[in-house]
This record gives sequence, C-alpha cells and structure tokens, in this order.
Amino acid sequence: MASAAASSSSRTKHSLRRHDFYSHHREKLFSSSSSLRRHHSNNASSSSIVVSSSAREQEQQPSSSESSSSENSVLTRTAEEAIRNAATATASYRTTTTTTNKSSSVSSQSWQIDFCSRPLKDDRGKKVWELLITDEDRTFEHAEFFPNNRINSVELSKALQKVVSKRTEETGEGPRRVKFFRSQMMTIITRACKECELEPLPSRRCQTMLNWLEERMETVYKKHPGYDANSAPLMTFDAQAPKPLPDALRGESWAFVALPLVGVKEEMESVARGKAFGDLLNIDPDLPDDTLIPGVVVYTARAAALSGWTKGLELSAITVDLESSSIVLETGVNESWNYAFFRRTKELREEAREWEGVKRQTKGLHFLAIQTDADSETTDGFWVLQDVKGAQF
Repeated sequence: MASAAASSSSRTKHSLRRHDFYSHHREKLFSSSSSLRRHHSNNASSSSIVVSSSAREQEQQPSSSESSSSENSVLTRTAEEAIRNAATATASYRTTTTTTNKSSSVSSQSWQIDFCSRPLKDDRGKKVWELLITDEDRTFEHAEFFPNNRINSVELSKALQKVVSKRTEETGEGPRRVKFFRSQMMTIITRACKECELEPLPSRRCQTMLNWLEERMETVYKKHPGYDANSAPLMTFDAQAPKPLPDALRGESWAFVALPLVGVKEEMESVARGKAFGDLLNIDPDLPDDTLIPGVVVYTARAAALSGWTKGLELSAITVDLESSSIVLETGVNESWNYAFFRRTKELREEAREWEGVKRQTKGLHFLAIQTDADSETTDGFWVLQDVKGAQF
C-alpha cells in the first residue's frame, strides 16, 4: 500500500455529506462472507475461461513454431492456398495506424485492445475479424483486419508487437499493460500479451475502446460493401451471479449520495495527485459542472485500509438489484459481488430506483467513495465508474 495514496485527500467546498440527498438512509451493510484469502483460493481453482467455438478451434491449432513434428512444421499446399485465398478475400480491408494529436491525461502505458469478428464478410462470405488498439486518450489508433483463419495468439502477438515497437520508437515509451473487455477472448489475448511481455488486464473500464467501436459502426462498418446488417453478435457480456463480498472489502455503513460534477472533479484531482486511492475515467468535457452525479459512499474507521484493498479490484460499476434489495459491485470483465443490502421498505426501494434513474440521466456515470464517517471532510478512496454495455458486434 503506497504511503502517498494512504493519506486522505482534502475537500474544499463540495462535501459528500452536504450533497447527500439520501442522508437519512444509513444501513449497516454486508452479511458475513468468506475471507479474501479464501476467495482468492477458490477463484484460482474454479474460474473458467470461455472462448467462442471458432476462436477456441483456432487457438488449439498448433503453429509451425509450436510443433516439433515434421508433419506439422510445413504447411501443405492446400493450407497455403487457403491462406492466399483468405488474404485475397480481405484485400479491401486495410490496416491503418494514425496519430490523433490528442493530449493524454492518463498514462500512455495503459492501452486498450479489442480482437473480435465484425458485422462484415469477405469475398468468400466469411466473417472478417478486426484488431483495434489505442491508449486511454486515443492519442493513436491502430485498426487491422484479419481473415477468420488467422485467429490465434501467435498472429495476434505478431501484430501487437509491431504496434508496440512502432509506438516505442515514435514516443520513447511503450505500454506496460493492455486492457480488454471480452471474456471470451481471454485466452488468446492473454497469451499474446505475455508473449509481448505486457500485462493483460481483463476490465470493463474500456470506455475509450467502446466509444471508438460505436464510431466505427457508423463510419466504417455500415459503409463497407461487405457489411452484413443481419450478422448476429458473436460475443456479448455474460455477467456472473453476484458472490459474497470478501471480509477485507467490508465497510460499516453506507449511503446513496450525489455530487455536482465540479465536486467530482475535485475528488479526481486528489486521486490524480496520489493523495487518495482510486481510479479515473475521462469525462465528457461538455458535461456542465452543475450536473448531479450519483454515487455510493462507504463509511468505516479503517477507510485507508479499505481503500487500499478496493484498489486491488478492477471496478467497473455499481448497480441496484431491486429483486434482492442489494447493491451489486461489478469488477473485471464478468465478476460481481453483493456489496450491500437494504431493507425491503417502500421508501428505500424508491430511493434505490431514483438513484438508478439519476445514473441513467448521466449515461451511466457514477462514483464510489470511501471515508471514515458522514462528517468527514476527507476521502481515502474515490473511483469514477460508468455503467456501460459491451459492444454487441
């Protein structure tokens, strides 16, 4: 736990307590659950990786460099011809790498990647795959199409290494970690990243990539002659059922709260300066400073320690489950936790419903804050979150 982050951040005008529009609601939270150590042990033994059938078949095919037998070390004429045909069929799909000249507020050492089929078909009527790579602020963009017989970690690592080498040569700095949001591609992307000596990070905090995909749907895919409007999405988000929260991540009480955007920005500055634990997202610069941003604040005497443990998770969003009267914390690409519970009263259910309504008005933007108590003027942890759905293509 870094000492700089362990110190609390100072707040000037915008106190969470002052802007707590549900200040009358204080619930003791968190039912008993397994310890963090037990959770990690269970996760390691029971976690499963799901890969689409086509991707799994491609991944299991040994490459010439991976096989020691002479039978597999040389491509047959039939295979060579298939590769040539696939390359010809996708010739109209260009590879592009552009520099956007955007300034970067987040470290360029964190990249985002997407490797998946698109609603496009080549000249053979086969689905076309695409590799997209960018950084948190889209200071550069790399787009490369792949025929469906080149979907494996070897091909991906080659393409990724080329981009890394080029960016390192141009800027003097390469990435350290690569985020991706498709759990179904975890095996291929993880292997490719490790081959390039990069840290793979499964995460739904890929708003930059998701926004870019939405743009490309309108500006690239729909305008291409190979666009297939009836193409079914190959991969979507598959969230797991919420699990009990580990002991180390428990607080003592909590509340639904809200801050004007200007207050959120103050908290973000404290995180950026290392005065508090947390994680940030790029917020729409056109969003007015008086926009009310909903959040959840957790109170605990061990706020610094709890913030440190929470930092170890890749937080993505907080949602309300009215059926179980619970607050659900979503992490990674498909994990979720029963973060808190509230009484099944009409008043509290209405408050929870209203909180979700405010979140929808901000296009999913919200936050998690951790502090010692409701009267505290300092915050030990602050996470900017956004509830977004994965690309459906």
